[in-house]
Amino acid sequence: MAKIERIVFLSLVLDLFAFTIPLPLFPRIIEWYTKRESSDPTGFLSQTLYFVSTTRGLLYQPTSNPQRWDIVFLGLMGFVFSALQWLVSPYIGSLSDKYGRKRVLLVTMLGNILSALVWVKSTTFASYMLSRVIGGFSEGNVQLAIAILSDVSTPENRAKSLAYVGIAFAICFCIGPPIGAYFASRPLPASITASGFELNVYATPAMITVVLLVLETIFLAFVLPETRGKRAEKQSNGTTRKSAVKDSTTDKTPKQESVQKRLATLGVLRRLHFLFLGIFSGVEFTLTFLTFDRTLIRNTILMETLMAMVIAVFDWNNKQNGALIGSIGVISALLQGGYVRRAIPKIGEGAMAQRGIASCALGLVLLALLPHALARHPDAALRLLQGAAVCMAFTSATVVNALTAHASLQCDDAVDGDASSEHPLLAKGKALGQFRSSGQLGRAMGPLLACASYWTFGPSTTYAVSAAAMFALATSMGSIARRRIASA
Repeated sequence: MAKIERIVFLSLVLDLFAFTIPLPLFPRIIEWYTKRESSDPTGFLSQTLYFVSTTRGLLYQPTSNPQRWDIVFLGLMGFVFSALQWLVSPYIGSLSDKYGRKRVLLVTMLGNILSALVWVKSTTFASYMLSRVIGGFSEGNVQLAIAILSDVSTPENRAKSLAYVGIAFAICFCIGPPIGAYFASRPLPASITASGFELNVYATPAMITVVLLVLETIFLAFVLPETRGKRAEKQSNGTTRKSAVKDSTTDKTPKQESVQKRLATLGVLRRLHFLFLGIFSGVEFTLTFLTFDRTLIRNTILMETLMAMVIAVFDWNNKQNGALIGSIGVISALLQGGYVRRAIPKIGEGAMAQRGIASCALGLVLLALLPHALARHPDAALRLLQGAAVCMAFTSATVVNALTAHASLQCDDAVDGDASSEHPLLAKGKALGQFRSSGQLGRAMGPLLACASYWTFGPSTTYAVSAAAMFALATSMGSIARRRIASA
């Protein structure tokens, strides 16, 4: 099904390009809304700030940067998006099992377009949050792309097929953030602004997002076939490979294992997905604040003579934040294409995920050391940041893709549209929707906890605790990591 794989890959590139454009803009978006609305005590922003401040006061009284603590908490737009994805992902998967992947995917694309249109016009924080809510309820491209690739691939080449998702992510992390940062400083054409309608400060990147999503929707409507219930093709030589993922203790392929055992394995994978993304997404979100923060140094260094030099290193603009995120994408793309696709058949999905989590732990150790190195060796601090980015790139290239492939192997296949051949809890759409939902719950909670810790206890403590948690998670993956490829 190479043709369908190409279609899915191209649609993902368009979708994730649109998704990654605003990533380096988040700190500046927060700043823009705060300057515009914080003086209005009756506005949505002020009311939300008051609620956050009151909640914070019940839990902890920060001794430094209390205003930044509120702004970061308020600025976690990803929390709303991911929390809604946690709620809706199982339903999107179940609907695709019932009505077909393509039909549900096109409906979700209409919601994504509406979300981007609201962003273009969002001159208030409330309207911007509305765009995030619409997007959270609508986003289904990645989830359904995984289901489609699982429909058209055999268990033997499942991990290779799903690697297209990771490659698309990596490519878009290369081009999306720099493009977003570039167009953030470009005004809209005079013909648009002359109409008198006030638009978002980043309306240009938002309009590019709209165009990309419209193109993706048209592309999918005309070229994507329905894959629900289709039988995966054999390899080009007419035979399937005589190798399959096996359990080192039972020597059975996942489909030969009992339903109860596969359901239990899916439960373990969902927990790993939740815990990993809870930690990783929090760290990922705070990276742009680490480079944006002018006050970081005041928590770790008393030498005023170094202040100007440190601010020059850390007070990065949109372009520099985009370059940081883009560099992670470049390395991740190279790893996906040159290493992961070849290594998974040899070591198995579980072992690959374990290696990625261990790499993340190492990167977090480097980030924890960074503020201390900044006091004496600013250049070394920058190298630590770059080293951490490399570790995170390896993590991005491995963990989620490997866990997803492992989860898809536990699912049943509906043959020629006959759903009776599936266990209701192991239908691909529903099972993979629940798997994605668990990860989205982690993505919702992780940034909240990480940003609260970042502005309360400082980056060193936050990253050190996160590193310890990642090391613990990697060492707990014994049974999952022992799954291997066994040749017949």
